[in-house]
Amino acid sequence: MHKKLAGYGGIGIVLLAMTLVICLGIGSVAIPIRDIVMMILHHLPWIGDDVKPDWNPSYEQIIMKVRMPRLVLGMLVGTALAVAGSGFQGVLRNPLADPFTLGVSSGSAVGASALIFFGLQYSFIGSFTLPFVAFITGILTLWAVMALSLDRGKIPTNSLILSGVVMQSFLGAIVSFMTAMSNKTINEILYWTMGSLSLRGWSYTLILLPYLLIGLSLVWGQAKSLNVLSLGERQAAHLGMRVERVKFIILLVCTLLTAAAVSVAGIIGFVGLVIPHVIRLLTGPDYRLIVPLSAIGGAIFMVIADTLARTVLAPTEIPLGVVTAFVGAPFFAYLLHRSKKHGRGGSL
Repeated sequence: MHKKLAGYGGIGIVLLAMTLVICLGIGSVAIPIRDIVMMILHHLPWIGDDVKPDWNPSYEQIIMKVRMPRLVLGMLVGTALAVAGSGFQGVLRNPLADPFTLGVSSGSAVGASALIFFGLQYSFIGSFTLPFVAFITGILTLWAVMALSLDRGKIPTNSLILSGVVMQSFLGAIVSFMTAMSNKTINEILYWTMGSLSLRGWSYTLILLPYLLIGLSLVWGQAKSLNVLSLGERQAAHLGMRVERVKFIILLVCTLLTAAAVSVAGIIGFVGLVIPHVIRLLTGPDYRLIVPLSAIGGAIFMVIADTLARTVLAPTEIPLGVVTAFVGAPFFAYLLHRSKKHGRGGSL
């Protein structure tokens, strides 16, 4: 398993580095790949002093202050959503599950939309106000969903999904109501709920990074438990697993990852649906591979999606959630058709 992880992981990291460098050069000002590589090396410790800056100074401003911050943030958001998706699919044993199954995205959207609606998005702690409030309302949504689905100390999967759908619909209606009642802020609310990485600096990366590092470590640490859960909850219990405790931990951590990602980038769907499933098709059902490779795959997918969002209709920028939906919605339909065709009802 370690050799497979090293092999697949090495290939994934190389692809991620190549994708990042290529996408950094794409935009209204095309920048040569050689200059980009030299700039990155110049900013690395120890070896940076040996690299002579012979590129156009304006290129460095574009790369290091505009494109690099948003693409690095996109990598972190994609990683968080893909890892959360792998956890949700493992716990719910359903390939149609993604980080938005439990209504966390709508919960975060309610908090963010309320701030925008009342003009309070910079009121408490400056630019950190909106991400902080969106994160808190996302966590409160998880608490409400789990409380609603709790049955005699257990959390049945079907009840959990149904509670998430109900909560997502209700909270989505609240966001739609605020959008309809808003005159001055309607475009801002709509743009946030469709997802974007524009005007995001390094500070947003610092907000998300701690949650990502902790969340990835915890989900990856539960990879063996996810493998056991794939056999079924009854079989897992017979093998000595404390099923409800493991489910609660994974659901909580994946929801934290989702809420953190949504709080800095808005609602970006289908990443957690598409990436883990593609990784599973390529590598098999072992979550010791699926979780870390989903992290790399999510980062690659988000970098490409954001580059398309800002360049396809330049100078107009397409909302990032629209780009991911163009890929994810047909993929979701394919999975649904495949599940019905094989008579699995969506179970893994």
